Amino acid sequence: MRNLSNILRRMAAAGAVCALVCAAQTPKKVKDQGEYDIYNQAFKDAADPAKEIADLDSWNQKYPDSEYKDDRVYMYMQACLKMNPPQPAKVLEYGGQLMSRDLGAIFNGPGAEQLAGLPIELTMLNVLYSVALNAASLPNAAADHLALGDKAAHQLLDFAPKYFTSANKPANQTDAAWNAARADVESKAKAAMIAIALKPGVVAQARKDCPAQESAFAKALADFQDSGAAAYQYGVALITCDRSSPEKVSQALWEIARSTSLDPARSGLEAKDLPGIEAYLKKIYISIHGGDDGLEQLKSQAGAAPTPPAGFKIKTAAEIAAEKQVDFKEKNPQLAMWMGIKGQLADTNGEQYFQGQLKDAAMPKLKGTLVEAKPACRPKELLVAVPLPDAQKPYQSEITLKLDKPMAGKPESDGEFQWEGVPAAFTKDPFMLTMDTEAAKLDGLKTTPCTTPAARPGTKKVTASKKK
Repeated sequence: MRNLSNILRRMAAAGAVCALVCAAQTPKKVKDQGEYDIYNQAFKDAADPAKEIADLDSWNQKYPDSEYKDDRVYMYMQACLKMNPPQPAKVLEYGGQLMSRDLGAIFNGPGAEQLAGLPIELTMLNVLYSVALNAASLPNAAADHLALGDKAAHQLLDFAPKYFTSANKPANQTDAAWNAARADVESKAKAAMIAIALKPGVVAQARKDCPAQESAFAKALADFQDSGAAAYQYGVALITCDRSSPEKVSQALWEIARSTSLDPARSGLEAKDLPGIEAYLKKIYISIHGGDDGLEQLKSQAGAAPTPPAGFKIKTAAEIAAEKQVDFKEKNPQLAMWMGIKGQLADTNGEQYFQGQLKDAAMPKLKGTLVEAKPACRPKELLVAVPLPDAQKPYQSEITLKLDKPMAGKPESDGEFQWEGVPAAFTKDPFMLTMDTEAAKLDGLKTTPCTTPAARPGTKKVTASKKK
């Protein structure tokens, strides 16, 4: 903020050395020896801005109508830039005085070949640069400060190509360094314009004025569609102020994702800020969506457009869960029905639910997996599990089927089947629902014939003898 660039600093230093000589070659004249001494002392004290400002104050009081009034204002501005801490409001005050009179007229009029000992075009560039960047950095900047800074930034962008020409390039500078200096000036001018555009929103943000900050950041983004800073600030405002609005939240995620996908060198953000913004985006996205699936795709899409397409929406975790539940019910209607019954039975009022609604009531057909038959052959009791699709074996039995008569064989373990039954009893811990059913209503349960037990060792097989 205190200097334009390394190149411009070296040029400014060289100009200051010849200030009085250069000034003496112009039609401007000091009024008397006293003015000359004050003028000269101000240059000598340039390394100490506080002393320099005191010199300038004395000069201004004693010679208010000096022919070097413009030089003096410029020197005031430069001294304020060098103060520690800097004085951006004062920089804008003095820079505004110069800009209010048309810089071209001030610096190109008769007798103005040198101003404050610096090349004319460099001085113009320095004024615009200083005003633009200080307006962008000034806390609680007033509207007139912002307007002045925005004007300076636009003029700086227009003036930079005229200044950074081969004719103005110092002899000891390479083309690459000269071009880099121009790129740096233009980049900072654009960054200042963005920062100034965001100032009203930042002020409203500090006041927690949601409508004002949303409006201000939306306007900034409309004016600077490729600004990551504007996109980020607008997104944060939407998240902060409209968290209950699905549409606003989706747009907020789009804008924050966009801010991470743009080149920070041209978007008003600094590269060092991106990791923090990335982490914030991921945290907010997961809190809303329930996971980071789709996040990379969102960043790619948002990087290509400043606003989301019509109908764009990030599904919430609740919406995804509801969709999965609907899909699950469509694909597994019997399992879904049992999960609903089991959930109510396992609830605090499970016993009341059983007694009031389930006991002795006919139920639709259920589907489950046989865990154990009692006894294994010709059983009258079956222990059944109703596992979820991704459940791991061994399954835990949760339903006991009491048959009206023994089965005619040995049911296969882990066999899936369906049945109809009537709830007869229930225990919550351990969980078990007992149902009465008919062996004839078991559908799909495979059985094998019961084998005759093998003869015990030491016994003889008895055969019937034929009568003669």
